[in-house]
Amino acid sequence: MADEQPDNTAVRVALWRALHLEVDAPPHVLEDTVGLQLAAPPDGWRARPDMHPQFTAGFRASIVARARFMEDLVEQRVVAGDGAGVVQYVVLGAGLDTFAQRRLDLCAPSEGSRVRVFEVDQPGTQEWKRKRLAELGYDVPDWLRFAPSSFEGGSWWADLLAAGFDPALPAIVSSTGVSMYLTKEANAATLRQLSSSLAAGSTLAMSFLLPLELLAAEDREGLIISQRGAAASGTPFLSFFTPSEMMEIAWSAGFREVLHVSAADQNARYFAARSDGLHSSTGEDLVIAAT
Repeated sequence: MADEQPDNTAVRVALWRALHLEVDAPPHVLEDTVGLQLAAPPDGWRARPDMHPQFTAGFRASIVARARFMEDLVEQRVVAGDGAGVVQYVVLGAGLDTFAQRRLDLCAPSEGSRVRVFEVDQPGTQEWKRKRLAELGYDVPDWLRFAPSSFEGGSWWADLLAAGFDPALPAIVSSTGVSMYLTKEANAATLRQLSSSLAAGSTLAMSFLLPLELLAAEDREGLIISQRGAAASGTPFLSFFTPSEMMEIAWSAGFREVLHVSAADQNARYFAARSDGLHSSTGEDLVIAAT
């Protein structure tokens, strides 16, 4: 990745989220126009092979479903808090995430309740994002904290604390689209760090890629193409997990409760009874772990 630039994957995610609004029928699972503004792709981006409306539909649906799932978790925590205290929301591998710009209804300070957002990502990506936000006229308020760091280096927890994260308060931690780029050892270490360091009542949601043989037949070619593209761009997929393997890693890390959320579960929640048949592809599931 070049200095002060987001990687290709982060840009692709932002463009798929934008494409969801352009080519998929309402109701939209997620409404994100800010990511497209940040990415500022050149003219003709919609004609890219990886933006084909039909071929990428399942991936696009999976991307918006996992983002909506995380936002629902945060909103539920705010509602459950009955207007008291601070909800800490940590986004690992934040990329071009736009929660802080779009969900001012949850983040902007109100009477005794707010969400404090911590974005953790590579230093170059975060410096680029700061500049783009400023160029677009978006403030970086006190409740939005950047924590430049690297997961493989093992310093991300210290960097998160340095950004003002309070380990004594419960938190919601999002790690979506990250685990496949880390070794299995780094993933396990991340889970152990979170389990041992987060306050009781915290929740982690982590996405993970399934091995090829567990995908529906119609989704396997897409994963193979994605693997090749990731390797060619210098960010190869390093880790795949079966659901039972990922759950066992979370249990072994010390989490109190562990739940598997499959693509079928997400389809039932966000894509049921759609007239256009849009649904998440198989291949990327979620594990939800609580302290």
